[in-house]
Amino acid sequence: MKAMVLCAGFGTRLGDLTRDWPKPMLPIEGHPLLAYLLGHLREQGCRGVAVNLHFRPEAIRDWFGDGSRWDLRIDYAHEPTLLGTAGGVRNMADFFRHEEAFVVQYGDILTDQDLAPLFRKHRESGALATLLVHPRPGSNSVISLDDSGRITGFLERPTERDRQGNVSPWVNSGICICSPGIFGQIPEGKACDLPRDVFVPLVRTGRLFAVPLAGYRCAIDSPERLAEARTAVAEGRCRAKPLTRG
Repeated sequence: MKAMVLCAGFGTRLGDLTRDWPKPMLPIEGHPLLAYLLGHLREQGCRGVAVNLHFRPEAIRDWFGDGSRWDLRIDYAHEPTLLGTAGGVRNMADFFRHEEAFVVQYGDILTDQDLAPLFRKHRESGALATLLVHPRPGSNSVISLDDSGRITGFLERPTERDRQGNVSPWVNSGICICSPGIFGQIPEGKACDLPRDVFVPLVRTGRLFAVPLAGYRCAIDSPERLAEARTAVAEGRCRAKPLTRG
């Protein structure tokens, strides 16, 4: 199994915490956030990971190297110009070309979610993409599902007018399973976004599905959410185990 962790963003909403340091390297209980993400992926059976980089790329490369000390293969893609979440994935198409399906995870999502149900749904449904979703009314996405888990509606950054009459509580969790066929939906060499430019158009094909969150998840997009993630790890509410260099 292979995965991509999207680490090229600036993390500006964290203010001074990410002024001189990439967000995936923020410490949680003495380990970088990215160590938890990669440790969890390895625990789930992943042995090859692509990581895209932009701001302070050497900080991540120097800490994780090629991944061999943890029986991982880590391939890096430095983006001098940001390609967006979809463009970053498209840039690594050759890395995933021969995979039946692969994981894409945002680099600020701490989780201990079991990925097996997503892969199972993905195979059984013939999906191009299967998203992890969780309930959170008022978030920056709104996802509607039918009884089979097929996504029938996807509003990204909806206005209050867009939300009128839509009572679905489901939102995008920042983790998905994709088939290589997804690359045909992403223009090469162009900056574009997974939710806005890929998932929204995929709804009409009937090949976009979802699985509800069944584990811990925290999007570390503010100092308060970083504090929550640190507390969850310290208290054992998040069971993800980090890669360590000891």
